[in-house]
Amino acid sequence: MDLFEYQARDVFEAHGVPVLGGKTATTPAEAKAAAEEIGAKSGGVTVVKAQVKTGGRGKAGGVKVAKSAEEAEQLAGQILGMDIKGHTVNTVMIAQGAQIAEEYYFSILLDRTNRGVLAMCSKEGGVDIETLAVERPEALAKVPVDPNVGIDEAKAREIVEQAGFDAETGDKIVPVLQKLWDVYAGEDATLVEVNPLVKTEDGQIIALDGKVTLDGNADFRHPDHATLEDKSAADPLEAAAKEKDLNYVKLDGNVGIIGNGAGLVMSTLDVVAYAGEKVGSKPANFLDIGGGASAAVMANGLGIILGDEQVKSVFVNVFGGITACDEVAKGIVGALDTLGDAATKQLVVRLDGNAVEEGRRILAERNHPLVTIEDTMDGAAAKAAELAAK
Repeated sequence: MDLFEYQARDVFEAHGVPVLGGKTATTPAEAKAAAEEIGAKSGGVTVVKAQVKTGGRGKAGGVKVAKSAEEAEQLAGQILGMDIKGHTVNTVMIAQGAQIAEEYYFSILLDRTNRGVLAMCSKEGGVDIETLAVERPEALAKVPVDPNVGIDEAKAREIVEQAGFDAETGDKIVPVLQKLWDVYAGEDATLVEVNPLVKTEDGQIIALDGKVTLDGNADFRHPDHATLEDKSAADPLEAAAKEKDLNYVKLDGNVGIIGNGAGLVMSTLDVVAYAGEKVGSKPANFLDIGGGASAAVMANGLGIILGDEQVKSVFVNVFGGITACDEVAKGIVGALDTLGDAATKQLVVRLDGNAVEEGRRILAERNHPLVTIEDTMDGAAAKAAELAAK
């Protein structure tokens, strides 16, 4: 789960990372009131910042400096409702102004390639770090971090030294990096990024902007993380699937996909996309029902997919392993019986693996008018794409 900037600021503050004051607003009037409060700490100067989960806010006009509460109100009126890369601005953060002397970059991220944690640091912050990494990679220090040790004082000093900071500045940055590790480890994050990390004119090191991504697999350790979720922006079908413990991602096609196992479902998406090129059909979703394809699980999966108005046909692609195909077939039949009249779209079913002949026999005997049985994955994909196109 990606956090909004204001949420990241609050998490930073809770872990002792130095931040500036900030307050959210959803109307110009709220922005004015927040600026009157926050601006008192910075000579009346505040920054009005669009709260959207995407980069490039500044270039899009979503970050503006206000020199008075009245100007903050005016700027908030301009920013609220903006579209930034497909994200509508519903909230702004009124942030305390700062006298910036220098801007730096720092991040901690999960390094899946090397199965570890990576810290990145640069003396050049406030810029597009991806561009810097490509055009001038020597300006970005990359330091592996042992997750069992984390960023202690020794590791923090290694990072600032590799980034090329002078001793005085490095001494000030070291404790901030340690606190940012506390955020990463303490909140079970996969990314903690500060761009920019600034040195103010009076020599303070402050996290001026923050990006945090939390690992949903650790939610059981953090019940408080549920309050950080932006439920208003969640896709209703994805939210419904989550409530039923289904692994579902909505796409923009017209062929619903159900499979058991993430690898199989990914392969199914590819095969449907290839077959659909000829008739103008595409996958409408990713839905992995897992190993136990019971009637209840299958009904839940079909219910989610059939609730998508874009779906015109459904491809059920199951490989019987621990769960045999005859049990899968019983699940499909049971699901259709459970759904009754709610099931109105054609299903193309491909079964393979353990007890496949018995599974196909069960479906054939039921002879449901909405079900077409195909022997091969390619044949089933082509049939589902054809039915969706019609």
